[in-house]
Amino acid sequence: MVGDLVSLAVFLFLCFAAATTGAVFKPGAWYDSLSKPSWTPPDWLFPVAWSVLYVMIAVSAWLVWRAAGLAGGLIPLAVWGVQLALNAAWSWLFFGLRRMDLAFVEVVGLWLSIAACIVLFAPISLTAAALMAPYLVWVSFAAALNLAVWQRNRDAVGRTA
Repeated sequence: MVGDLVSLAVFLFLCFAAATTGAVFKPGAWYDSLSKPSWTPPDWLFPVAWSVLYVMIAVSAWLVWRAAGLAGGLIPLAVWGVQLALNAAWSWLFFGLRRMDLAFVEVVGLWLSIAACIVLFAPISLTAAALMAPYLVWVSFAAALNLAVWQRNRDAVGRTA
């Protein structure tokens, strides 16, 4: 029981460590100045949605860890680690470097890695796979938004002021 709680805490820590890039590389005035589609969610929704998703992402990996351990879960958990690293990199690319173009390419890779997690998690734990599904939906929406903002603001790519 204690070991389960410790391992869950580790997965939660990893997810929220990845989330810190969103706190370091904030939207700010540059993002506010961009043209965005009418279907852009309000700013307050992003941290709420991501907080819920990060808990689901952590629990998903934890369920795989509990069911398969490192030996049986090595490849699925490695892919999970890749998606988490890609997740962390997006804010740096989009808001830090202001490279909406590179962020879009990266978010496609993130989408593919999440889809791979779902496929790899399903034989181990259907619940773990299902917990990743809302994340895939959200990242699909985020990718569409990233593309739309990039297309509307090609002149702002990499612009610092």
